[in-house]
Amino acid sequence: MDITIVEDKRNELLHRRELFFRVTYEGPTPSRQQVLDKLTALQNLNPNLVIIDSLETRFGKMALKGKARIYDAEEARTQTERPYLTQRGKKAEAPEKT
Repeated sequence: MDITIVEDKRNELLHRRELFFRVTYEGPTPSRQQVLDKLTALQNLNPNLVIIDSLETRFGKMALKGKARIYDAEEARTQTERPYLTQRGKKAEAPEKT
């Protein structure tokens, strides 16, 4: 899986960077978590400050386009992002059996 940064914009008002990227891959489409892990490793980022907004694929292509938002601090992220976006793509915790 290779990630290419297409555009990197700074949004000072919301204290974040907005990344537009392209992912090329072999085999099955990578999950949101795999894309997040690779993006944070490439950019040397804290995964708690990165939100993957969208991943768009085309039928028959081994590539996808994506948007991510990288916040300066967790406080800025919690004030701006909707709660379901912070949980999207993460594994659900199994309920405890009694």
